[in-house]
Amino acid sequence: MSFRLHHVCLVMTVVEADISMSVDGFVTGPELEDFPGLGRGGEALHAWTGHPEGQALLDTIFGASGAVVTSRNVYDATDGWQAENGFFRMPVIVVTHREHEPVHKGETTFTFETGGIKAAIEAAKTAAGGKRVHIMGGASIVQQALRAGLVHRLRLHIAPLLLGSGTALFDGLPGPGLERLDTLDTPQATHVTYRVLA
Repeated sequence: MSFRLHHVCLVMTVVEADISMSVDGFVTGPELEDFPGLGRGGEALHAWTGHPEGQALLDTIFGASGAVVTSRNVYDATDGWQAENGFFRMPVIVVTHREHEPVHKGETTFTFETGGIKAAIEAAKTAAGGKRVHIMGGASIVQQALRAGLVHRLRLHIAPLLLGSGTALFDGLPGPGLERLDTLDTPQATHVTYRVLA
C-alpha cells in the first residue's frame, strides 16, 4: 500500500502598520478644531511623499499591498480621498461605530466595518488576496492593532519636525517588542521598519 503525501503551503498575510510621525511622536499637529485633518503644522509630516524618493517608496509600499485599514476619523477628515479613483485603487476597510453603505470611487471601494479592529483586519486579509494589509492610521487604529497582537511590521516615517503637541502615536501604555528590519533616509524623512515581536 502506498500513500501519497500532500504538502499544504499556508501563506501568511503580512499586516503592516505604516504612519508618519514627528520626532516627538505626534501624527498630527495641535489645534485640530482650527486646522482639520492634520492640525497646525501637520502637513509637514507628509512632505516626504512629494519628493521623488519618497514617492518611489510610497509606490513600493502600495504596490505590495492588497487592502488598506483606516479609521472613520481619517476617512471623514479626507472626505474619502476625493480623487475619482479613491486614491488607493484597492479595497479600503474603514473602522467605525456608525454603519454606512460601501462607497465606490473608481478602483477603490470603501467598506465600513463596525465589528472592531480584529474584524476589520480579517476583512482586509480576505480582500487583499494574499498581498499585504496596510494599516495607515490614525493613531488609535495603530494602537488598537498593536495591542491586539495583529501587526507583523511597523513602519514609521519620521519627519525632522518637533510639533510639541497634537495627536500622539502611542498612548503611554507598554507595547510589544520591536526588532529593526530596515532604515531608509529620504530628503524629508527617515523611514524605519520594525518587526513586531510577540
